[in-house]
Amino acid sequence: MAADLEEKTDRYGELLAEALEAASVAPPTGTPMAEAADECYEMASSYLEDGTHFREEGDLVNALASFSYGHAWLDAGARVGLFDVPTEGHLFTV
Repeated sequence: MAADLEEKTDRYGELLAEALEAASVAPPTGTPMAEAADECYEMASSYLEDGTHFREEGDLVNALASFSYGHAWLDAGARVGLFDVPTEGHLFTV
């Protein structure tokens, strides 16, 4: 079971890192929606950093939770139009 948790944690960390690279802010700069997109992106990025820290410390449960929360921020933002993201592939559910 520990091996499954480790594999899943690593997979979700990689997924979040790839999704952050693939997402770009959709609304025009200087608009309230662009500010909201920036905040969502920052939250996702912060969760990636937190998850990486937890992973390095061997805390797989909190690492996995952090990676999952971070991806949820991006995915939700993509669904409401805050981000331009690829519609094909495994990164987003849009």
